[in-house]
Amino acid sequence: MKKVLIANRGEIAVRIARAATDANIASVAIYSDPDADALHVRRADEAYPLHGSTGADTYLNIEKIIQIAKHSGADAVHPGYGFLSENASFAQAVIDAGMSWIGPSPEAIEALGNKVTARQIAVRAGAPLAPGTDGPVKDAAEVRAFAEEYGVPVAIKAAFGGGGRGIKIAHSMDDIAESFESATREATVAFGRGECFVERFLSKPRHVEAQVLADTHGNVVVIGTRDCSLQRRHQKLVEEAPAPFLSDEQRTRIHESARAICKEAGYVGAGTVEYLVAQDGLISFLEVNTRLQVEHPITEETAGVDLVAEQFRIADGLPLSLSEDPKPTGHAFEFRINAEDPARGFLPAPGTIERFEAPTGAGVRVDTGVRSGSIIPPFYDSMIAKLIVRGADRDQALRRARLALEEINIAGVPTVLPFHRSIINHEAFTGQSLGVYTTWIEDEFLNEVEGSDDMDLDQRDTSRETITIELDGKAVQLGLPAAMTNALRNSSGAGAAAAAQGEEAGEQDASAVQSSMDGNLVRFTVEDGQSVEAGQSVAIIEAMKMESPVTAHRAGIFTAASISVGTGVRRGDTLGTIN
Repeated sequence: MKKVLIANRGEIAVRIARAATDANIASVAIYSDPDADALHVRRADEAYPLHGSTGADTYLNIEKIIQIAKHSGADAVHPGYGFLSENASFAQAVIDAGMSWIGPSPEAIEALGNKVTARQIAVRAGAPLAPGTDGPVKDAAEVRAFAEEYGVPVAIKAAFGGGGRGIKIAHSMDDIAESFESATREATVAFGRGECFVERFLSKPRHVEAQVLADTHGNVVVIGTRDCSLQRRHQKLVEEAPAPFLSDEQRTRIHESARAICKEAGYVGAGTVEYLVAQDGLISFLEVNTRLQVEHPITEETAGVDLVAEQFRIADGLPLSLSEDPKPTGHAFEFRINAEDPARGFLPAPGTIERFEAPTGAGVRVDTGVRSGSIIPPFYDSMIAKLIVRGADRDQALRRARLALEEINIAGVPTVLPFHRSIINHEAFTGQSLGVYTTWIEDEFLNEVEGSDDMDLDQRDTSRETITIELDGKAVQLGLPAAMTNALRNSSGAGAAAAAQGEEAGEQDASAVQSSMDGNLVRFTVEDGQSVEAGQSVAIIEAMKMESPVTAHRAGIFTAASISVGTGVRRGDTLGTIN
């Protein structure tokens, strides 16, 4: 392997480019129009444009990527995570073009990427499983039949999904039709296929996973476990390694079944076998991610293994650098820094990063694809950085994490940092038993925040800037809020500032239903002229690969604006009125 094309963007593309440099392998970046000045473009040895903005036109366009790989002279392709990383057709196209695919075989991706066949493999491997359908369901009626047999809640999952997308939970029989429709629609948009299967939903489970490496010589090693229970909308926010508060029996069961599943599937490469662990200790196989995980750094920090370097070795036909499961050393946390506003229900918030200041100190690592001045487009995932903190044990790692979260400074777009700063001091997370579970944020934490003065998730710019003024002919330094100095610097005088303030505080149409974010209008959920109640969903907006509802701010008759489905909207745009 001499030159690797990185079929991705953002922090993972930067991470792979750096690993390639370590391995003396040349790297090739690809970029969309909004990413022309992105950090991953500069970190790679070469970079080529994809000409387009949306994922479909760029990082999901197999033909374009293969053409660039051939043109650049790359002899291998690393897909990172997300986008085409679990696409068997892309893996086959790379192999057909005569290049090395840094990942499992197309057959393994196909078998394990389909959650139905993955369940069948898990059954043959003797892995623990919750009840579920044997294949995809054709309509909401089949989901209802399953729920009548096993009870609610039920999880409706995209058969070809990943990364928590295409999953909807129906908590009652009345929720089934809408949940099925939403899951199939989201799966079609995200993965190109809408088939879904159904599984009994375990109440308040933990999310535990095993990191696996398998080479072409038959060696399968479980590098360690991770706990990824802190999630919102099935998207992970905080992970830790090794997974805490597991019994020796549970840990052994996870390691052995993860190894057995990979061997049964003929798996080669890096992958993750995921499980749900119920409150009573029951372990249930969830899925296999046939790629490198977002949270791989915490395993690297506690196992002393460079997982990307191992991927290069495996693709080159070399054996793994280790022959048995390593014992973890210390403890590590990963905090995903997403451009989302936790005070507004974790709504995606694309924009420009005005300031990015990373923390430093012992055990601190920051993986990112941004810097000050970077633009966060609305077309892709909302994650902009990962803060990884390691300590000798869990308590020390928590103490170091508190300092690092105090030091990190990001301005220009809302981020989830206020959530992280709150959770790092929350007893449910920091106590001697893990009190969080996969829906804990929605079920408990956000309700706590709403009624508490101690956990303010609003994001105001509290930074200060020192300027020099003259006072009686003497230079004096004056510290002012950065927001004030920016306003002075960017305005044309007091009149302009006052006008801007007046405009911001101007009267708005009290009947207007406004978009809560930048994105695309997926559909209206109520009919034009329909009576709605306050809090009822009236429209669905898709942004950064997530669907979010826009709710009625009051009761009345809804009248839709003249906006076509699929049209791009900006935050604050009027979607309709309620009178």
